[in-house]
Amino acid sequence: QVQLVQSGGGLVQPGGSLRLSCAASGRTFNNNNVGWFRQAPGKEREFVASIRRTDGTTLYADSVKGRFTISKDNAENTVYLEMNSLNPEDTAVYYCVAGLLGGRSPYVLSSWGQGTQVTVSS
Repeated sequence: QVQLVQSGGGLVQPGGSLRLSCAASGRTFNNNNVGWFRQAPGKEREFVASIRRTDGTTLYADSVKGRFTISKDNAENTVYLEMNSLNPEDTAVYYCVAGLLGGRSPYVLSSWGQGTQVTVSS
């Protein structure tokens, strides 16, 4: 399994922006779909976005479409999540994941990052 190291996140005011990074160490992402999930307090973990490393095809949850952008840098073996127009409902721990079925579903061989807190509050 690939090891994923996340960075970014923090506290931002409503309407603000943040960028999360997810870097693969040890092994490359290979041809995995790589994505982001989030989990808010008291809620189940939910899909946010994913990108196919081979051709860059992206998928987004309806709740973030038009505000979040997922991108990749294959040379740096890193995937990014640019988050704009953040609102308090985006507050959650965000997880990077490599290996998704259908671009949305993690499975037993998926690799997860350590999680990054994003808090949107005034």
